[in-house]
Amino acid sequence: MLVRIGLLVLALAAAFAPLPAPLVEAWYARGVYPSLQPAVTGLSNQVPFAVFDVLVAGVLLGLGLAIARIVRGPRKGGRLSATARVVGNVIALAAIVYLAFLLLWGLNYRRVPLERRVDFSRGRVTPAAARSLTARVVGRVNALQRLLPRAAWPDWPAVAKELSPSYSRVQQQLGAAWTARPGVPKWSLLSFYFERAAVDGMPDPFLLEVLVNRSLLPFERPAVLAHEWAHLAGYAGESEASFVGWLACLQGPPAAEYSAHLSLLWHVLPGLPAPEREGILRRLDPRARDDLRAIAARVASTSPAVRKVAWRAYDSYLKANRVEQGVRSYGEAVDLLIGTRLSDTWVPALARVPGP
Repeated sequence: MLVRIGLLVLALAAAFAPLPAPLVEAWYARGVYPSLQPAVTGLSNQVPFAVFDVLVAGVLLGLGLAIARIVRGPRKGGRLSATARVVGNVIALAAIVYLAFLLLWGLNYRRVPLERRVDFSRGRVTPAAARSLTARVVGRVNALQRLLPRAAWPDWPAVAKELSPSYSRVQQQLGAAWTARPGVPKWSLLSFYFERAAVDGMPDPFLLEVLVNRSLLPFERPAVLAHEWAHLAGYAGESEASFVGWLACLQGPPAAEYSAHLSLLWHVLPGLPAPEREGILRRLDPRARDDLRAIAARVASTSPAVRKVAWRAYDSYLKANRVEQGVRSYGEAVDLLIGTRLSDTWVPALARVPGP
């Protein structure tokens, strides 16, 4: 009982303790996590299936056995006593899982925000800057058409191989003293859920592997993989992972660059007035318009009810991990890109003095 209470108290303290971001940055993000991620991802990469599925199955099996024990009733002590013991064990297990989550990945949510580590200014985020970015994206998308492998888009292993150099390079450009190990993209039993909830992928926060939606279109794969790899590199927030993933693709091969540009348009276009949006689409190469329509059709084929429940749950998860904007943080990625000083080749400038 004392052990159970101790675990619960420790988990609650870890959840609510106001750890200073600079301390987390120095102790965890630049100390503990860099020593864990390459080793853990290296191990999970050796397994050809999603180890996360095994973890989920084990938890569900344990809960099922615990419920069965209550229903069956104990031989001694009565059902109330057995229920109390099972509930106590479940709470202790939940505390252990939460503490493992924080240690293995979750504390990345409490790092110094990326916008304080790069040369970012909210004053640069203007409608004129957004239009300039959109025009640049449209021009490059049209120019890329002759370079794209339309007949045979790279499969997942080829995407991972082609994207690895720029992924490592962007991490160094952002001031990292280490390089995260890329995760092998894997399908999961959760793919059934991903395909109905419009979830493109997720990092496994325990085994630090990457799970992807197998229904993604070929030209979506590089941007999604780079986004999930950014999570593995310690960029837990969705806006930061999108920013880092876009840079990795924009500095990568043509297929990856095109994937990032389509992703940018997917994020930017819905926020524009209809006449302006239609004008941009008219300037796009017809093949790019067809690709955007194909993405829209894939998303539309998902289940509205499942999407609503899934994104509401994820919104709660993000807010519980101190991401105040919740799922709205996805939209912050474009602001981060516009507000950060970037070279013509998409190299980010660092803050002269990183913020606290």
